[in-house]
Amino acid sequence: MSSGARASQYLRALARRRSVREKERRYLIDGPVLVADALRMHVPLEAIYVEAGTNADLVDDATAAGVMVHVVPAGQMQRYTDVTTPQGVVAIAPTPSLTVQDVLDRADAAPVVVLCEVSDPGNAGTIVRMAEAAGVGAVLFCDGSVDPFAPKCVRASAGSIFHVPVVSGGKPVQVLEAIKGRDVQLLGTDARRGKPYDEVELSTPFALVLGNEAHGLPDEIANHLDAWVHVPMTGDVESLNVAMAASVICFDAARQRRSARP
Repeated sequence: MSSGARASQYLRALARRRSVREKERRYLIDGPVLVADALRMHVPLEAIYVEAGTNADLVDDATAAGVMVHVVPAGQMQRYTDVTTPQGVVAIAPTPSLTVQDVLDRADAAPVVVLCEVSDPGNAGTIVRMAEAAGVGAVLFCDGSVDPFAPKCVRASAGSIFHVPVVSGGKPVQVLEAIKGRDVQLLGTDARRGKPYDEVELSTPFALVLGNEAHGLPDEIANHLDAWVHVPMTGDVESLNVAMAASVICFDAARQRRSARP
C-alpha cells in the first residue's frame, strides 16, 4: 500500500470513528477557513493535506509556520475527509488535553456550559460558537454527549473550538460536583420548570446544564442542581432547540454582567 493510501485511510478513520480520535488523541480540521484560523491561533497542526493547485496562500502560511504539507492529486481530496464536496484542504491537530479542573481554574467568574447527553454535532458545535460570542468560560461535554472534536462539530463551531476551552469526558454527576465545589450555582434547563431566565441572577458564577435534545436532563441529575431555569414561550411550541435555548440564556447572562460593571 502506498503512503498516500495509508494516509487517506488514517484520515478517514479519524473523520469517521470517535474511538480512533480518542486513541490517537488527534482530530481533523477541514476547509481553508478553519485551517487558516487554526494557523492564526497557533494550533499545533501536525500536517495538512492539500489538493494540488488549490489554496496556495494557505500552503505558504503553513510552510512558514513549520507545518508539514502533503499534496494530494487533483480530484482525490474526498478520500481524505468525510465531506461530500471537500474544499481542498484538511489538517491533523492534536486534541487538547484539558481537564475539568483546568477549565474551572481558567473560567474565573465566567459562566460554564455543561452538556449531558447532547447528541447532535451541529447543536454541540453551535453551542461552542455561542460560548465564544457570549463570553462563556468553558464547555464541558460529559460522558454520553457527542465528541466535540468530531468533524461536523468542529465545522459547526466555525473555529470557536480553537478559542473556547472544551473538555470531553467525565460522568455527569462527578462533573457537577466538581463545579459545585467552586461555589458555582448549577442551573438545569427545562422547557417549563423553574424560573424564567430573565428572573434569575446570572451576573454571578453559574453553570448552565443542558440535556438531550429529545429527553432533556436525566433524572439522576436533578438532585445535584441548585435550581431550574426556562425560556418562556408562547403559541404551541413545545420546546426550543438546545443550542437556541443556551444562546438566549447565555446572552442574557452577558447582558447582566455588563450591567453589573461599575
